Amino acid sequence: MTFSLALLCSIPFTTGATASSPDPQNSITWSSQQELPSFKKAKQLEVADIYDAPGDIKLMLATLQGIVNRKEPRIYLIEHIEEGKYKWLEDLDVPYTVHDNYWDLVKLFKNEVKGVVVYDPNVPDSINVATTLAGVNDAIAVGPELAQQLADAPYNLPVVEDLRGRFKDRLDAYTWQYEHLWSQTTHRMLIGLSPDTAIRLPSDNFSSFKTIAQEPTQERDAKNRKVYDLDLTDFLGKSSVFLRFEDAFTQDGWGPAVHEVTVKADGRTIAQFVPGTPEEAPYLYDSDGSQLSSGSGGHRFADNGRYFVYQFTPPEGTKQLTASVEMWNQFKVSASNVQPVSSNRKEPYGYLRDYAVANKAMVFWLDPNDPPQKALFERILSDVKPGTPYLGWFSNDVSGEFSGVEVTSSHGVYVLAADWFSNLTVFGGTQVKNANSKPVKKLKLENKIYVTYTFSEGDNFQYNQHRLRNLWDDPGRGQVPINWTSSPLLYDGAPAILDYYLSTATDNDQLVAGPSGAGYFYPNVWPDSSFPDFLKRTKNYMKKTGMTVPYVLNRIGGENVPLSESKAAAYHDEYRPIGMFLSWEDRYGVQIVDGDLPVSTIRGIGSIQEGKRVLDEAKANWDGKSPLFVSLGILAWNMNPTDIAELNNSLGSDFQAVLADQYFALIREANGLPANP
Repeated sequence: MTFSLALLCSIPFTTGATASSPDPQNSITWSSQQELPSFKKAKQLEVADIYDAPGDIKLMLATLQGIVNRKEPRIYLIEHIEEGKYKWLEDLDVPYTVHDNYWDLVKLFKNEVKGVVVYDPNVPDSINVATTLAGVNDAIAVGPELAQQLADAPYNLPVVEDLRGRFKDRLDAYTWQYEHLWSQTTHRMLIGLSPDTAIRLPSDNFSSFKTIAQEPTQERDAKNRKVYDLDLTDFLGKSSVFLRFEDAFTQDGWGPAVHEVTVKADGRTIAQFVPGTPEEAPYLYDSDGSQLSSGSGGHRFADNGRYFVYQFTPPEGTKQLTASVEMWNQFKVSASNVQPVSSNRKEPYGYLRDYAVANKAMVFWLDPNDPPQKALFERILSDVKPGTPYLGWFSNDVSGEFSGVEVTSSHGVYVLAADWFSNLTVFGGTQVKNANSKPVKKLKLENKIYVTYTFSEGDNFQYNQHRLRNLWDDPGRGQVPINWTSSPLLYDGAPAILDYYLSTATDNDQLVAGPSGAGYFYPNVWPDSSFPDFLKRTKNYMKKTGMTVPYVLNRIGGENVPLSESKAAAYHDEYRPIGMFLSWEDRYGVQIVDGDLPVSTIRGIGSIQEGKRVLDEAKANWDGKSPLFVSLGILAWNMNPTDIAELNNSLGSDFQAVLADQYFALIREANGLPANP
């Protein structure tokens, strides 16, 4: 259903005898002034630890959570332990009961659901269709085995919909969903979730693998691209040889990229393929979340701890086995004839599904790099108004991110990476108690190298909940001025999380808006007709959260591009920032755009050593006659505040670390610009 302006969404339920009975007239509110809806405040939470539970259990409980919390947040699921199982739960200051048996929650709230929706295990994307149906039918989504269990006492839940045998593939499932369910779902948000996720088995065995090739330096941007010849003869003796590609330098996020593989047995070609083509499929033993680039000349790459493994089976009696691999960047290649345990098994998961169900949102997973899927994706995007949020993520990771954000932006839709956010139906019912950011000390302009450090990933809702909490709690925080990118829309979606960061910030912490303001989008491809109005509307979130500086990413075709004149003017006129950060490059620099708007390019780093090298080069090239401004982007997955303190302490007296507001105020003064935009 489409929510009308300032509508109070109320869904009647029959409550269980043992469950609390909230006022059925109060539920989700979503005024026209809000980007995301608000839930009621939780009074008592029933908690289940499902971190190690089977995927079908996670799916069942997340969809149950959505139905129950739609009226009043009462279920809290422990799905993630990175920041600690109970940290956020305890910060909520709400009474809670932890249930040792997660089935207790089903018994407690079974009378609030009308039945079950059964997904088809043969078509994984039916899990998403089942999630959508769960929302519109007040049901829970389950697999066939759980459906049978729930049909019996003490649950006695009937089957509302059975999707087995209904769809032939992904596109068929989502086309049916769009044609039959779209009109019954909200058009004020879209949800993009993978139907299932890879489950890493604890016995992954790579101890027998021997490194046979490794890039000795931190190479990027295909500077070392060539064909590398590998001798695999020593690994003959069993039926197959396994070739594993992984990152040689895991600290900076640039893993190996493989374009073409040719394997020869005694001089005869037994395998030849380009990643992403049908010819690759017979040899890809374990993809482990590795990704494919888009377009012709594509490649398979792995970063952030991922890898991929190929399996080759030479003819019996082969005496020499060789591989020629066209690859580049920071590769490490190892080989073995011992079969490793694959991590390719997939299961359903919960996370954001509670939010989708509670808001009756349509859930899908369409690949923007696949033409038929992209066409359906764009039909959906065309049906929503500019400024609609797309919560979740995209397939094919980096290539999916670039093309996905570009296609959503082209329709005036912004992205909130939230597919691993837990309990958003609970956090949506909290409040910001301290929205006043600390004033930043004014500095005197001197002839120095001014450095500002900015942690990445702030547009990412789940990063705000998980990784950022760990970084924030690092003992090194507060020693050095640091900018923390964060989502201004936490003000609506998870006020308690925003409140924690605002209330515990030191004088050396400043929150800045993650790409590219309120939500992740590429400005240049956003329609000019709606862009100024969107910025004007979301300016309120900058003001309410005390975020004065936006960090902008702007890409076309996967490449960073400068802001167009019209988009720079829109930021200047509507946000009125003191300055802006732009892009993530292997360079830094400052430009004055639209007359008096400083735009500072972020130079990304992934290690202390890389940061030292960049700053040493900056000093070597500095003429010492005027201030120099250097903006460093800190890869949040590899570095922490203690690392920044170590880096900063290694600098000489020519350097001074400053916060974003100080950085841009000094730039404005150095360039003769007015102090206030």
